[in-house]
Amino acid sequence: MTVIPEVTDLYPSRGATEVAVPRQDPVVWSEPGAKGPVSASDLQSFERDGFLSIGELIGPDEVSVYQAELDRLISDPAIRADERSIVESQSKEIRSVFEVHKISEVFARLVSDERVVGRARQILGSDVYVHQSRINVKPGFGASGFYWHSDFETWHAEDGLPNMRAVSVSVALTENFDTNGGLMIMPGSHKTFLGCSGETPKDNYKKSLQMQDAGTPSDEALTKLASEHGIKLFTGKAGSATWFDCNAMHGSGDNITPFARSNVFIVFNSVENEAVEPFSAPVRRPEFIGARDFTPVR
Repeated sequence: MTVIPEVTDLYPSRGATEVAVPRQDPVVWSEPGAKGPVSASDLQSFERDGFLSIGELIGPDEVSVYQAELDRLISDPAIRADERSIVESQSKEIRSVFEVHKISEVFARLVSDERVVGRARQILGSDVYVHQSRINVKPGFGASGFYWHSDFETWHAEDGLPNMRAVSVSVALTENFDTNGGLMIMPGSHKTFLGCSGETPKDNYKKSLQMQDAGTPSDEALTKLASEHGIKLFTGKAGSATWFDCNAMHGSGDNITPFARSNVFIVFNSVENEAVEPFSAPVRRPEFIGARDFTPVR
């Protein structure tokens, strides 16, 4: 008989009340002086703020390739019919396509690009695997945003990630203006875990990927965090990228401009932080949202 060891829940959430607790994990896991593409000063900024912006991670020619692949995927009827595609509740247009590194060889190459995965290894201090990947499509004239949330709260509660040892990168495939629903982060918010109130419904992901409900912080908690840390809005040309800690409080607004905002989003998790059973949900989310294949990216 196999005995599964019990894992301590360092970050209780989805209970009767909302709770704020200090972070129990490092932000940068690598040893000081460890080699990698991130400079020592940028690692210090990441430690302090919870994010790192890069003006041109990929060049214009590469952007064209990834944009063409995104357009191909969202126009493919088979992809639209796939359960990995999430559509807007109002317009019925594709909002996100998950597990894109398994659907597309083009995006698989981006995941294993050393400019991308090398930074993840350096920040997390280990080999990494892809916990989640997706393309996000935010066309103009009404595409809805993503409400304020900590990714780790969901990944811990619903996917079973034990510790804050994951990092995300959002690579812009269109220009991010200050008006077309860009990414917003509260700098420094990653050092406080906000455990949200309310139970997790079964198959919550079917609703939350269109409009977040469970795992949503209260207005009072968000006001307090924003008052303490402020809000940073990210702009930049296509090809720019933002790396951010799994516990950073972030969100984005609706896009009512004529200018589309699309990006590819990759979550790297440490191989030393493999997912266990969900801490605050009745069942696991599907593997295309929270991976159970812990094979390191090579």
